[in-house]
Amino acid sequence: MSMTKDDDDLREFGYRPELKRTLGNFHTFAAGISYISILTGTFQLFYFGFGFGGPAYWWSWPLVFVGQLMVALCFAELAAKYPVAGSVYNWAKKLGGPHVGWLAGWMMLIASIVSIAAVALAYQATLPQISKVFQIVGDGTGTYDVATNAVILAAVLILFTTLVNAFGVKLMARINTAGVFLELVATVVLIVLFAVHVVRGPSVVLDTHGHGGSGGFGYMGAFLTAALASAYVMYGFDTAASLGEESVDPSRNAPRAILRALLASFVLGGLILILALMSVSSLDGKGITSDGLQYVVLDVLGDTGGKLMLWCVLIAVTVCALAVHTAAIRLAFAMSRDNNLPAASLMAKVSPRFQTPVLPAVVIGVLALAILLVNIRQPQIFSVVTSIGIIMIYVAYLLVTGPMLVARLRGTWTPAGDGKFSLGRWGLPVNILGVLWGGAMTVNLAWPRAEVYNATAPYHWYLRWGAFLFVGAVLLGGFAYYWFVQRHKTGVLSSHAASENESESQTHADTVHTAH
Repeated sequence: MSMTKDDDDLREFGYRPELKRTLGNFHTFAAGISYISILTGTFQLFYFGFGFGGPAYWWSWPLVFVGQLMVALCFAELAAKYPVAGSVYNWAKKLGGPHVGWLAGWMMLIASIVSIAAVALAYQATLPQISKVFQIVGDGTGTYDVATNAVILAAVLILFTTLVNAFGVKLMARINTAGVFLELVATVVLIVLFAVHVVRGPSVVLDTHGHGGSGGFGYMGAFLTAALASAYVMYGFDTAASLGEESVDPSRNAPRAILRALLASFVLGGLILILALMSVSSLDGKGITSDGLQYVVLDVLGDTGGKLMLWCVLIAVTVCALAVHTAAIRLAFAMSRDNNLPAASLMAKVSPRFQTPVLPAVVIGVLALAILLVNIRQPQIFSVVTSIGIIMIYVAYLLVTGPMLVARLRGTWTPAGDGKFSLGRWGLPVNILGVLWGGAMTVNLAWPRAEVYNATAPYHWYLRWGAFLFVGAVLLGGFAYYWFVQRHKTGVLSSHAASENESESQTHADTVHTAH
């Protein structure tokens, strides 16, 4: 496929090409896998999964993979047909209409900003383990030492991702690609090192470690809670498609990148988790439920080797935050181009020098920094906010797979032709499973568990029901804003619209500028 044809696909949405196509195969794969980030997610959440489900929590990893694979296959089919910036927003708009599209974009944008802050906080889990020098606030034993220090370290990372993204996609891609390469090498090395230090067999994943003995649901209740550790990791693969307007031949490359990113994360992450359980000296060590994989690495590899590996984890966290920030910028740009955000004409402006939308990079960075401040004296509230962010991403995914299923049932969905990725006759069953999975996991994530949403003092009822209250408020408040204010403005900005002589597909050009 030529770049002209890539641009024709873009003009089907009524947009003229503005972003420069400089990204190749590995760049798009790197964007997807760095968002998922094997080392970031597993190191940040292993303690949670093990703490609630014991070694047997490992089975949540393949469970979440299979469910998310159904979603990723649907996204791959969409990426082949619509390789466009702000993938989830534009796909939902195309499949479900402007109202559904706006809601999906709104949910995804807020969730992405929260995710940047959440990922950046992972610096605290790693840097002070490498050296006490990085515990800038107190000695780590004070009530708010850890939470406040986490904000300082995270703020430095967010400033870095803001600057890199503001200086253009080429710089971002170079740093991201180098970081992902190092992360993949470090992951393979870690797997090998764990493997040569095993002290117990793979049957360890059948050990519940005494969890689930009480309660009406038995171990299943404990397992569903522990499964959140895996659900919090395996998402963001759509980022590979969100860079579609900056990629060469995206309709062929993006579907492969989405599936490869998810598959690589599953295989490598699953091996790290099982080999960590097989190689740690004791499954009863206190550090395993407080410091998680950081404790395991230092326990198995010793001080020098362990700290060297933790530096690699730090690189993974950095490129993960960079990828999340990049995806959020493309989403904000895509929504602004449709006049669907405040100050849209400024937010959608592409810098002629840096070939990237600079203002969204700065605004998103500032908002992520603002969210961080919640963590200084209320880390419990921040954990609730983080969980809510993940739920909103699952809801945004449902706002794509749901309308896609409706289109299949109505017979109006036609996959991309010309030998591009298509599920063929498997499309309907895969789509059904994707929707069922998304709905079930959203409920599981939002379930008002005290141990997730109200684990430490102060105990507030609104924290326990935080997911339903806050996600409901974002959904209803967002849609009310759209219905009463935004829908009267929506339409491709004239400065970004394709002219009629640019594409024969623009027969609806007269209506594209008017409110839906």
